[in-house]
Amino acid sequence: MKILLVEDNERISQFLQRGLAEAGHTVDHAGNGRDGMFLAASERYDAIIMDRMLPGGIDGLGIISALRKDGNKTPILILSALSAVDDRILGLKSGGDDYLVKPFAFGELLARLEAISRRSLKLDSESTHCVGDLHMDLLSRKVTRDGKNVLLQPREFKLLEYLMRHANQVVTRTMLLENVWDYNFDPQTNVIDVHISKLRKKIDTDPPKQMLRTIHNAGYMLSSDA
Repeated sequence: MKILLVEDNERISQFLQRGLAEAGHTVDHAGNGRDGMFLAASERYDAIIMDRMLPGGIDGLGIISALRKDGNKTPILILSALSAVDDRILGLKSGGDDYLVKPFAFGELLARLEAISRRSLKLDSESTHCVGDLHMDLLSRKVTRDGKNVLLQPREFKLLEYLMRHANQVVTRTMLLENVWDYNFDPQTNVIDVHISKLRKKIDTDPPKQMLRTIHNAGYMLSSDA
């Protein structure tokens, strides 16, 4: 998932960015309300983690209210040290999808984040992708090829999802770096080649049915044509 983290506490934000990256997610970070509002309104995210108390002229609930008023339906997990029942009710009524009190366990945050994202996907008719005999279910996070299960690591799943969304199109390394990895990665890194190689071994077990191709001097293409 591509996640926006709006959190002014440097220690917490670094901890979350590292943990979410290790779980296979891409994270943009804003350290104040002004930047958080700008990114949330101008970029497309799969989920937002929103601190309530923020510097920058607008707090977390103000950002959420503005986004909902503008029709933005991105799932939002509120993070806050305010633990009273009235505080949690206010957060949910402002448009938050869930509310997690600080301090928190990272495993619980990750589970809650995935839960609100699944609920959002249920409202989206595009919860599955199919390219030939390759099938991906975004709700169960299950992938099959010719009816056989394909076990993928989180980053491999995200890479395949992007390729399936752009099936029969050439996908460049830059596109993958921006959408599957943090765009600050060194463009010369071989991380893409390594993951493409691993993914190809998992989905292309029968050479005549090769789907994932390297397009010389261009990028990669996932196609149902053998």
